[in-house]
Amino acid sequence: MKEKAKQFAAKAHKGQKRKNSDVPYITHPIRVAERLEAAGFRDELVCAGYLHDVVEDTLVELEDIERGFGTEIAHIVAAHTEDKSKSWQERKQHTIDIIKTADPEIKYLVVADKLDNLLGLENDLKAQGESVWENFNAGREKQRWYNKSIASNMYVGLNNEDIPDYFQKFEKAVERVFK
Repeated sequence: MKEKAKQFAAKAHKGQKRKNSDVPYITHPIRVAERLEAAGFRDELVCAGYLHDVVEDTLVELEDIERGFGTEIAHIVAAHTEDKSKSWQERKQHTIDIIKTADPEIKYLVVADKLDNLLGLENDLKAQGESVWENFNAGREKQRWYNKSIASNMYVGLNNEDIPDYFQKFEKAVERVFK
């Protein structure tokens, strides 16, 4: 099922590029899924890692995910899909609210996604400088607020033994990027 999810996401994201580069977009969901798999999470969550942006950023609908991958994976993807009809601020506040109260698997997916985005941003800042902020819907200070809010709320409701090591990697990346 993981290979099916990977191929589905690759087809859905075909032709899309990562922000600030010519890198194919699919590299991002692949890294998210690989991080989830490396942390030892179950196949359904890894599949959701591959699929986490297809509803938000392509013509694929949640019903397509449910039909192809089942209700459980569709639920995880849905919980992490932003409503693009809302403002940037509303969408990000919704994610912050979700991270406080969500089931652990949703938290694991959100943080894996945000970590990969932040590591990419960090590399772009090193290579291209502060001009990268011009390609975002919100500038440095709003991005700082958003990422710090995720970092400060991601542990809510988790026991120490349930926290994957990449949560700390995210915290460190937030500090480096927004120092």
